Amino acid sequence: MVAGGTVLSAIAQVSSHANRLDDERSRQTTDGALKTFVAQLGATLNDYAAWDDAAANAYDPNGLPWMISNFGDMTVNSALFDVAVVIDAKRNVLMAYQDGTPQTLPVDQFFDPSIWILFDGALSPLDPAVPEAKAFIRTKSGIAAVGIALIRNKSGTLDQPEDKRLFLVFARHLDNKVQNLADTYVIDGLHLTAASSEAVNFVPVWDPSGTVLAKLTWPSRAPGDISYSQVSTKLIAAMGLFGFLLVAVFTIGLIEAKRLRSDEEAARQLSVTDRLSGLLNRAGLFRALDDLIEEAKLAKSDVALLYLDLDGFKEVNDAYGHGCGDDLIRSVSAGFRCLIPPGATLARVGGDEFAIAFVMKNCDPTALKLADVILAFFDEPFQIGERIVTVGTSIGVASSQIGTINSEELVRRADIAMYKAKEMGRGRAFLYDGSMDSDREMILALEAELRVAIDRRQLTVVFQPLVSAATLRVTSVETLVRWSRPGRGPVSPDVFIPVAEKTGLIEPLGIFVLEQACEKAKHWGDIAIAVNISPVQLRNPTFATQVARILDEAGIEPSRLTLELTEGYLIQNPQRASQSIDRLKALGVKIALDDFGSGFSSIGYLRQFGFDRLKIDRSMVAEIDTSEEARSILQATTALARSLGLPVTAEGVEREEQAMILRLCGCDELQGYLYGKPVPAEALADILFNEARFATGMMLRQTA
Repeated sequence: MVAGGTVLSAIAQVSSHANRLDDERSRQTTDGALKTFVAQLGATLNDYAAWDDAAANAYDPNGLPWMISNFGDMTVNSALFDVAVVIDAKRNVLMAYQDGTPQTLPVDQFFDPSIWILFDGALSPLDPAVPEAKAFIRTKSGIAAVGIALIRNKSGTLDQPEDKRLFLVFARHLDNKVQNLADTYVIDGLHLTAASSEAVNFVPVWDPSGTVLAKLTWPSRAPGDISYSQVSTKLIAAMGLFGFLLVAVFTIGLIEAKRLRSDEEAARQLSVTDRLSGLLNRAGLFRALDDLIEEAKLAKSDVALLYLDLDGFKEVNDAYGHGCGDDLIRSVSAGFRCLIPPGATLARVGGDEFAIAFVMKNCDPTALKLADVILAFFDEPFQIGERIVTVGTSIGVASSQIGTINSEELVRRADIAMYKAKEMGRGRAFLYDGSMDSDREMILALEAELRVAIDRRQLTVVFQPLVSAATLRVTSVETLVRWSRPGRGPVSPDVFIPVAEKTGLIEPLGIFVLEQACEKAKHWGDIAIAVNISPVQLRNPTFATQVARILDEAGIEPSRLTLELTEGYLIQNPQRASQSIDRLKALGVKIALDDFGSGFSSIGYLRQFGFDRLKIDRSMVAEIDTSEEARSILQATTALARSLGLPVTAEGVEREEQAMILRLCGCDELQGYLYGKPVPAEALADILFNEARFATGMMLRQTA
């Protein structure tokens, strides 16, 4: 009996320990499930709030239909969020939807007061680069994970004063998702109870103020007690089975421990998995890379990493919405799974960024060959529902030779190579080399100095005359910007303009050029001025307002200003471009299509956008006096322009023979070194004065 009592006591201790292990496993898993629930909402919110199209349309005075379509309507049957609200910096509601239905309750009646703690967190974030905050909050519909984020460009920039800024609120209710959590994390009986309820096993749900909103509770499965009850009576009845039963108890304990480890691993795996694609996420990629690097060290092999960014994905999102974009991500992910080598790691590390990694000796040739296969994969369009969409990809390749480069550095190198591929025209792959770091450092230094030069107005503008083909008198001037870098001399616009466009400096630079052009032009009588604008400026819904202000301050008639733009942005965003052009033309400003013939040229766009002038690129002019084919193309282009009622300017005129042919073909305005190089405003004023004096002398002689 003493031996039996001792055995029963030992078994009871083992059973109690198994119970505690299981309860602690369930507590940790439930706590992790809550954190993941909030983190998933935060990731979704970031995708929608840090979005160039949202920054352009939400701040547009007529942007409400766009917000309803892209925020409100997305709450219908969505697993990601069921409430979407847009509020301004003064806490006014601009739009509110729940489950696809408009809501009229004020924010502080739908959410409890702790919503404003989150709002203050997004308004003044600890990390200025991430103006977002998220937590659980009670709503009139239950308890929800709620996130608030500043609506901004994907780069983080936003050209809006603080009192005009808008914030996006997403909520995802927990009440109807508890069973999903229970199934996903294998927690039987998981349920949500009141904060005041008594519970042995629970995880509190906190709001931002530190108040417990509710408890997630579950019944103890007590695997040890079950085992104990099964064996204790039999042990008393048959001590002869002691050894067998003891083994059974320990076996059950081992099974429970194995299940515990399995559940923990499942939870860890879920934390490193991208919910949309089912691939590894960014954290999962770094964990996998660390393992591959250790494997490479042991095998004396290399780790190859391909870093991919989809080209044109943003345009698909803009045109068809996030739903179509999500389906495209799933299709691309499925394609990648079929293309990667056996044993390779595949991850989605951002909205439209992917990574592929594998171990192989001398891996660079294989990695570049795989890149070519992937590029060929994107040659075919994707069918998403009833839509056919076309995207491409740019690929950066880097390798860790015998595992000597750690995961962070390997990703950085592949990322730099990917951006090099984008800079060189997209739809291609580049292998990292050390010179890319030097190039990047040079660009960063150039950006810093350019930012200072713009702030201190250390750039200058020059003006190139455009002459009438009939009279050869100056009719207008094109404004060009010049920069002399302190201690280094002049920097070509072909160098610093692309840097300005990539870094968001193009907007203040463009405004500076426009202000200078209008300020100088008010002294030149009726001479028209032309200024180039970038797609970034055209995307800004306040650009037309800025133009109106500059014209008013300079006292310039809008009809004297021509804004020149190229075809690239029209191709990518025809609807938004048309809206922007309409706003500018409503001011009385003229719009010219620049560099026609240098790339893709569409008759449809000439008709659609109602341009006031067509500018033929210098590449079409260069050989017209030596090539019959070039003359034929020019004649066809000018005939097309005449049929559409468009006056034509020819750029790059350097020889009299070219000028003669251009006049015969019907060009009404000529520009090029034959008639004058770009000159400062003072020199241009002298040219105009001498030309006017010559014309006056001619008139006096004719009168005499």
